[in-house]
Amino acid sequence: MTRLAAGVVLVTAHEPALAADGPRGEDVGMTATAFMSVSLDPPLVLVSLREGSRMDDLLDEQPLWGVSVLAESQRHIAGRFAMKGRISDRLLFEDIPYVRGEASGALLVGGALATLECATEQRITAGDHTLVIGRVLTARVPSADGGPLTYFKGRYRQLG
Repeated sequence: MTRLAAGVVLVTAHEPALAADGPRGEDVGMTATAFMSVSLDPPLVLVSLREGSRMDDLLDEQPLWGVSVLAESQRHIAGRFAMKGRISDRLLFEDIPYVRGEASGALLVGGALATLECATEQRITAGDHTLVIGRVLTARVPSADGGPLTYFKGRYRQLG
């Protein structure tokens, strides 16, 4: 499957606070290459998450999430959120421009080629992954500059 080029997205969600009077909830992000459009009517997308990953566990509890389609100039963002054993996601978001989605509360990356906010419709266990199908609540094209960031043969690539 390394011979199949894929677009790169950042999937994000806001983990709510455990208690109303406790510390603020956290923003979580995960780089994904297994992301696709499923349906135009209704508008549905699918992302594949490693079963038991932090994002899989979060999206099992939190039905609202965001997707930022990364531009070729955002390779550093993809690499940052793909690291295993990484530091707190709060620190990873610190120097990245973003807006908080109005529908989902998820962080959406500034300069992304497109951003989506989604609500989970269905979760399907498939081997060691969970396929999460989400209804698109909002779709925006904040930046038309540059080409998409792609992943091919184990490396981030640019078209052309």
